[in-house]
Amino acid sequence: MAKLVPIPVNRPSWWQMVQWISDPLSFQQKWAKKCGDIFLINLWRYNDNLVVVGSPQLIQEIFNKDATQFDIGRGNQIVAPLVGQNSLFLMDGTRHKRERKLLMPSFHGERLQTYAQQICEITKEVASQWQKDKPFIARTVMQDITLEVIIQVVFGLREGERYQKIKPLLAAMLNMIDSPLPSSFLFLRFLQKDLGAWSPWGKLKHRQLQIRKLLEAEIEDRRTHNFIGTDILSLMMAVRDENGEPMSDLELKDELMTLLFAGHETTATILAWAFYKIHQLPEVRDKIVQELDSLGEKPNPMEIAKLPYLNAVCQETLRMYPVIPVLLPRITKTPMDIGDYHFEAGMALMPSIYLVHYREDLYPQPQEFKPERFLDRQYSPSEFIPFGGGSRRCLGYALALLEMKLVLGTILSSYQLALVDNKPVKIQRRGLTLAPVGGVPLVMKSKRQPKSPSSQKTASLIP
Repeated sequence: MAKLVPIPVNRPSWWQMVQWISDPLSFQQKWAKKCGDIFLINLWRYNDNLVVVGSPQLIQEIFNKDATQFDIGRGNQIVAPLVGQNSLFLMDGTRHKRERKLLMPSFHGERLQTYAQQICEITKEVASQWQKDKPFIARTVMQDITLEVIIQVVFGLREGERYQKIKPLLAAMLNMIDSPLPSSFLFLRFLQKDLGAWSPWGKLKHRQLQIRKLLEAEIEDRRTHNFIGTDILSLMMAVRDENGEPMSDLELKDELMTLLFAGHETTATILAWAFYKIHQLPEVRDKIVQELDSLGEKPNPMEIAKLPYLNAVCQETLRMYPVIPVLLPRITKTPMDIGDYHFEAGMALMPSIYLVHYREDLYPQPQEFKPERFLDRQYSPSEFIPFGGGSRRCLGYALALLEMKLVLGTILSSYQLALVDNKPVKIQRRGLTLAPVGGVPLVMKSKRQPKSPSSQKTASLIP
């Protein structure tokens, strides 16, 4: 039986690029209806062999393939201007395995418990600045929290000149690509021209260089004073591979830049979406608060992280609002068959988070926010893919999930919030990510005291 090939989108490449930058979700939805689970797109001056894959079965086969059959680092070049060439994103083969193995211990196991209390304290500090009935933008506040988590938990900085400098630099750099038009710089390489401090790309690169110099100074300072802390940077500097070799300074800086972007921008966005849905649907908020109150006044952070309904709310938010529309490409090195399809060498396969997460056969009524679906069913690694999969699954996914739960739990147990208005919030591109237009305006109505488990039980007995 002859193998199938992906159906190409029959529109000019420039038109496809405009649609991909401005509204990648509607673009995928439209062409998936016309072409099915898999189709070929041609993004003008970027790549003419991109295959969008929305079938969980095909995605599982892709994840199961030997990673050496793909050029994954080359497929991820779009992030290089932001994170540097020595990022895990851009590595393949033995070098990727080595780096991933070196970084893995920092993001799992007992280390997470060490970070949990810090995350709660940072959240309390930021939230304590809210004023009653004074609106604030959820995404901005969440970015304050997640950036502080990165700076303290990853870099180990809590005060001093470097601490004061790095925060506004990073915020300014990210704000330069906060809507579709400036985001086009990441897709159109011919726009990536450093024409000095007055040009957009020159300004971005200048700020990036300043951040890297601050990281370089911090690494050098620690080496000079032989300082070892409990933060992730300390662990990264201390770890050694099988040959006793440490990570180079270039690798350290680029991995830190990767964590800054992958671990702060994305988590802030998904938290903003979570607060939007929780306060749009009072019954969801009530269930979370009841679950939090069952832990008493001062719960252990890891107890919060184990709450099943809170976890389901986080998962449903990740399903419904993918921060990136597709996984970064895996480029085939040689011709290969996957399922009923044949791919020539040089095809860039992009599993679509959006198409998978909105499949009616997996998620009935996918446009509805239903956390209960994650209590009723266990989804496979190719059916729920907010953090990717296979050998390229996001290294920090456990820390990101922990941070989501602790930020939500800490705030919802202590504050009564409300949406400023009930207008539907739209999605727009923000660099490589997708974010809520307007950032979700919220207002703090009052502070609240968690009910004790005993009073909750007594109250439930009253008819």
